[in-house]
Amino acid sequence: MSNSVDIEATLGDIAATVRTLRQRTGAGKVAAVGYCFGGLLTYLSAARGLVDAAVPYYGGGIQNRLQEAANIRVPVQFHYGALDAHIPPAAVQGVRDAMAGKPGTEIHVYDNADHGFNCWARASYHQPSAALAHGRALAFLAQTL
Repeated sequence: MSNSVDIEATLGDIAATVRTLRQRTGAGKVAAVGYCFGGLLTYLSAARGLVDAAVPYYGGGIQNRLQEAANIRVPVQFHYGALDAHIPPAAVQGVRDAMAGKPGTEIHVYDNADHGFNCWARASYHQPSAALAHGRALAFLAQTL
């Protein structure tokens, strides 16, 4: 599916959505949370300055767009599964390296978790990791927003 999506057009849609949220609700700050391909879009939303905080879960493809990390000026909390064959440890290390020294950056790797560990409808669902990641994400967003 992600190969058929125009990422730039989708980021334009995200920008319009954030503008609308701010205008219609008076929201001072807006965060993005995304999973897999949505995690990539969340990361790119942070890099493009569209949101005030971002929480990508196992963002597929982030490791292929690390040049975008230089533009990130907002807090970002990453979540990865150590058993994820789609995003191997070297890819996570690339994210760590690209985000090194950026204030508000957190990178969490869950030892017993695979790709999709947060989705209860998947065989890879790992409740302890999902609960811990959820709690961390809520605390992160409460602190940054």
